[in-house]
Amino acid sequence: MRVTLFGASGLLGHALVPELKNEELTAPSSADADIRDAARIREVVRHSRPEWIILTAAYTDVDGCESNPERAFAVNCEGAANVARAAREVRSRLMFLSTDYLFDGTKRSPYEADDARNPLSVYGKSKARAEEQLLEILPDACIVRTSWLFGAGGPGFPAMILKLAAERGEISVVDDQRGCPTFTPDLASALVALCRKSARGIVHATNVGDCTRYDFAKEIVRMAGSKTSVQPVSSSKFPRPARRPAYSVLSSATLDAYGIRMPGWEDALERYLAGRGTTVA
Repeated sequence: MRVTLFGASGLLGHALVPELKNEELTAPSSADADIRDAARIREVVRHSRPEWIILTAAYTDVDGCESNPERAFAVNCEGAANVARAAREVRSRLMFLSTDYLFDGTKRSPYEADDARNPLSVYGKSKARAEEQLLEILPDACIVRTSWLFGAGGPGFPAMILKLAAERGEISVVDDQRGCPTFTPDLASALVALCRKSARGIVHATNVGDCTRYDFAKEIVRMAGSKTSVQPVSSSKFPRPARRPAYSVLSSATLDAYGIRMPGWEDALERYLAGRGTTVA
């Protein structure tokens, strides 16, 4: 399978490259192929002529997007459209990585793929608009929404909690945001499986199970064997520039329909910590 990956140096790209090691992979760096440069993207795609393009490159600093909306839309929306147009020219399939932050968090049951988009943040709005544009350009594109990514090769919630736990005897974590932690190697495996199954439309892909940020932090600290105490607090105690949905659990129905099931998030966390050489209790 010929695959061109935009975003290879990112958190998810770091896991996708080894997952695609047996494929005919083209993975330019962001410095070599900025998705905002339509001409350069067209050149890369014409040269590699992939069967699939996987687009994980994005401006993912959620709070940074609030202060720099022009960059957010230039990268996440117009950049994605540049890739979609290049894919259309060579008749390549396109897989685009999207987010749970498309939703406003008012539901109390898992979000389905056809639920209405109503993002609260600039980041979410830029990804929502990208989804709409991509489906106009390439109606058979595969849009994969995921959430709460963590893994080696970049920042993430577990790494932050481990750092704080090493420095403090007590940490406070919000208990009013619920979602699905997702381990990048598990997601990478699911993405490749979706490509092989010629997936199209919107698919939700996360590790199985959901929790609050507080629950997640408690399990990280417990598995790491740390004595640090984790205390629950309201999001109002930690005001952030960008609003986060209080509930962004994604339904697995669309992934199940392809016969793909990802492991539970606790199992994924155990493997993540083992990979770091961290004690797993």
